[in-house]
Amino acid sequence: SAQIADLQQKLLDADNGDRAKQRWDSIATILEAKCALKYLLGELVSSRVQESKLQSSLEQSQASCSDMQKMLMEERNHTAEVETAFQNQILVQEQQHQEKVNDSSWK
Repeated sequence: SAQIADLQQKLLDADNGDRAKQRWDSIATILEAKCALKYLLGELVSSRVQESKLQSSLEQSQASCSDMQKMLMEERNHTAEVETAFQNQILVQEQQHQEKVNDSSWK
């Protein structure tokens, strides 16, 4: 029954597509052409508004991405600085330890 319902829906969709095509093909009067043109212009305006909104959203997302990349780079630089300072501190402690070992071996 699910397959039958699916097939029936596909038939309805195909039928609606054919009806729309027939409607456009059967425009015979100026009044019908004006109505069709008015509809198409409305669709055009609607799509342009949607395009504008999507473009704005894209630009905001790109700016946000750019900010995040900048922040990530700053964090990487900070991490590298901290790691360098840590390595220097380890080196100093190793040197101090070596000096203590050398001092105690002389005694």
